[in-house]
Amino acid sequence: MPNLILIRHGESQWNLENRFTGWVDIPLSPKGEQEAKQAGEKLKGYKFDKGYTSVLKRAIKTLDIILSISGQSKLPLERDKALNERHYGALQGLNKADIGKKYGEEQLKIWRRSYDVPPPKDVTELNPDGISESLKDTAARTLPYFEAKILPDVLAGKNVIVAAHGNSLRSIVMKLDNLTKEQVLELNIPTGVPLLYVYDNKGNITEHRYL
Repeated sequence: MPNLILIRHGESQWNLENRFTGWVDIPLSPKGEQEAKQAGEKLKGYKFDKGYTSVLKRAIKTLDIILSISGQSKLPLERDKALNERHYGALQGLNKADIGKKYGEEQLKIWRRSYDVPPPKDVTELNPDGISESLKDTAARTLPYFEAKILPDVLAGKNVIVAAHGNSLRSIVMKLDNLTKEQVLELNIPTGVPLLYVYDNKGNITEHRYL
């Protein structure tokens, strides 16, 4: 039975500083590197056939550490921006607590967790093109890639590991777990903790749990 492992990158420097990161290419914090090492230890008993990451260094480094610890550094890898974190628009680089104080905790939660409400699109130094994405927008690029590239590997019997981001993974988990827009509001995927999905030979998920 093939396994699909989803893992959110280890804590980044801006996770540590409680800042919105989005597409800004921020490295792992020391704790994030340690989380990746711990994930690698947990995954020593798993043999992978293919790995996928976003093009952002925090996801790439996380997977590199995991594969090094688990003795699979030569694993075939594919990187694609379809797996990038959602774009947080004008919020990128800003402190989440400060945004909560300015706009209220409920608005902060909506911008962070809701399905179809994007953050403000104002042009800033960290958002010169005025882009922003809701989870729905993120899913619109992440899910087609997942269904065209990753899922066929799993259904062909391959064991696959995907290192990505909180929201790109939330969109995938929403699909795999058949979550509603209301349920996904409460979904938080922790950094550095492998999430295992086990498939049977008919393509059905028989088990899913954090390791």
